[in-house]
Amino acid sequence: MDIIYLHGLKIDTVIGIYDWERRIRQTVTLDLDMGADIARAAATDRIEETLDYKGVAKRLIQFVSESDFQLVETLAERVAAIIREEFGVAWVRVRVNKKGAIRGADDVGVLIERGSRG
Repeated sequence: MDIIYLHGLKIDTVIGIYDWERRIRQTVTLDLDMGADIARAAATDRIEETLDYKGVAKRLIQFVSESDFQLVETLAERVAAIIREEFGVAWVRVRVNKKGAIRGADDVGVLIERGSRG
């Protein structure tokens, strides 16, 4: 299985459990690794034969910016489901980074894998 990746996708959203977090927008950063077979696309040089990462990015920007989850865990699960169900990806690794959530920590968030690497 090949991997198409999209890292460092920054999206502003409402996320958090505290009252003050429910009133502001915070930036989350998504890192995505998506299992795909790129051999056919490489042979034909046609976007229709591969996973369109621009399409994935546009869909996730729309979804995440309109969401208002309390937990990054929930956001990660929903992002993984969109990628698998709407884009036909068998395996995905999703990292959601909520930078600044913990004072003194560079990064904090979750990393999940869903599906089969085949």
